[in-house]
Amino acid sequence: MTNLVKAVALVTALLTGSAAGCLAGRAETSARVVEFETPLTRSQPLQGYLRQPFGAGALPAVVLLHGCNGNWRRLDARWGKRIASWGYVTLTVDSFGPRGLKNTCGGAPVDLALDAYRALGFLVRQPYVDSSRVAVLGFSQGAWQALSTVERGIPEQTSPNKFRAAIGFYPNCLAFKGAMTVPTLILVGELDDWTLAKECRNMVDGRDDWGISRQKDQGIPIKLIVYPGAYHGFDAPNLPPRELLGHHLEFNQAATVQSISALRQFLDLTIGGREQIK
Repeated sequence: MTNLVKAVALVTALLTGSAAGCLAGRAETSARVVEFETPLTRSQPLQGYLRQPFGAGALPAVVLLHGCNGNWRRLDARWGKRIASWGYVTLTVDSFGPRGLKNTCGGAPVDLALDAYRALGFLVRQPYVDSSRVAVLGFSQGAWQALSTVERGIPEQTSPNKFRAAIGFYPNCLAFKGAMTVPTLILVGELDDWTLAKECRNMVDGRDDWGISRQKDQGIPIKLIVYPGAYHGFDAPNLPPRELLGHHLEFNQAATVQSISALRQFLDLTIGGREQIK
């Protein structure tokens, strides 16, 4: 096999979530839809797609939150499956189905702020999850939710369970001061015209449109990665270039490959994966 063919095979593996299998052996997992609340406790009980790597002991876990177009099953197939192959329990939340929603892009705001904590409440009760090592990962609207759960404030302070790390793919950073309570990773495209990289840079540096909003040393440091040439939705391989509500969406292969590596490294450093697949 030539070096070129090997390189193409590796990139293909990364995009399909099989890189762990190519590089260090895939962690076998079970997968199923679960309802993690009941009608007795919630009028709109949430559900999600749960992936559990086989193996003894309690494992670290990741809660995944979808964007304004829903597609929680696609998110699981794109990221949940991949992260589970690295040795993490994953729970991809369906925030819309129980509420009877199709999407919220450009529509009236819906209170989804506590969905991440509701998912966390389910995970910490499972014997196969290490409750001290759970991260939250969101995309676009879901990234806003993820950052909301870990920024210093009432939701984070009042929750009996805590996330240990947070990751946001192309979040709207304008609403945040950046006083995060856990290690946080933000990934955004330089050309994103929906959730602007400039606003995330301002948040990380402690600035907003009206001046300095906090001291730079307040909160736990945020790692920001900006991908040149990338737009909103850069990690969605089946997304052709298109316009949505006046914003450009487009898959970017280079940014996707780099984000996979960045996410895996961040998870290993913050909540830790299985030793045998590192």
